[in-house]
Amino acid sequence: MRTGMKKNLLRAGFLLLLIVTIYLTSSVLRVKSGHGINQLEGLYWQPEHSIDVMMMGSSHIHCNVNTALLWEEYGIAAYDYSGAQQPLWMTYYYLKELYKYQTPQVIVLDLYSPARYKEDYQYDWISENILGMRFSVNKLGMMAASVEKSRFFQYFPSFSIYHSRYDDLERDDFNNFFWNSREKEDFKGYTPYWQRMPQTKPEISETEKGGLTEKSEKYLRRIISYTKKKGSKLVLMAAPYVLTAEDKLTYNQIEEIAEAEGITFVDFNEYYDEMGLDFTRDFNDDSHLNYWGGCKFSDYLGEFLTARFEVTDRRGQEGYESWDDHVMLIAEEVQSFQNGMPGQQADAE
Repeated sequence: MRTGMKKNLLRAGFLLLLIVTIYLTSSVLRVKSGHGINQLEGLYWQPEHSIDVMMMGSSHIHCNVNTALLWEEYGIAAYDYSGAQQPLWMTYYYLKELYKYQTPQVIVLDLYSPARYKEDYQYDWISENILGMRFSVNKLGMMAASVEKSRFFQYFPSFSIYHSRYDDLERDDFNNFFWNSREKEDFKGYTPYWQRMPQTKPEISETEKGGLTEKSEKYLRRIISYTKKKGSKLVLMAAPYVLTAEDKLTYNQIEEIAEAEGITFVDFNEYYDEMGLDFTRDFNDDSHLNYWGGCKFSDYLGEFLTARFEVTDRRGQEGYESWDDHVMLIAEEVQSFQNGMPGQQADAE
């Protein structure tokens, strides 16, 4: 009897050791990225049903929308839940995944990606958009919509992407050995840029409509329907960048859809002057604001959300301490930049 119990304990111990080893190895090897993976993984560490405004879309969200400023100035508990060049079919499954954990008052969806990218399968930044999601029906649905059958097993399971990273490992990869749930909770998705690259202010007066692909329109309408079903207010928008006439065609078409559906669409490229954007100092590149431009845009966005939707001011409420910590984290990043040690990010859309 004792011999049998010993064998069972040894088996259980071996199994536990194997599981821990696999977990730690996976934590070290997995790809880390501030352009989608961290944003998606971070969702799972947020206090449940605490996020009032969920920011979604491409890197025009997590590089431009300063969640620390929205909290500090307006008390908005916001999260940048986005990925580089994220197409709408991926956004749709992100949306379904988030409602398992959050019940936001408002969903803000940036539409740069469908305005700029027209392919039905987009692979340039696909890893950043899939690796952070836990295995689920939503992940399988997203994969089916995003990857051609012939390429499916290049991206699933996730280990197939990062199993060969042994030669590329750096010190930061080993930080995942240490379980720091509070640090993950304090992260709200915001990943600012720090360059100042002068841009030419566009003068666009395009009134024609068109350019939204059939697949993008299908998933946009699914997103609209799903948010209505869940009771969240949906705001469709274009965050400020160096707008092109071709992109404006698509925004005009999206605005027409929004009007027919009774939802809000705002092209913030029409409010450069109201935001006080300086095209010689406030842009990281022609597609992204830098930290200072992002502050101006986020302030304008916070005022808009507060006035239009009366988003709850959560400052001082129990359970929202991580947003206070988030403000301090961003302040530390700013101080680090001022000390000559900016955290540089790879360009993303």
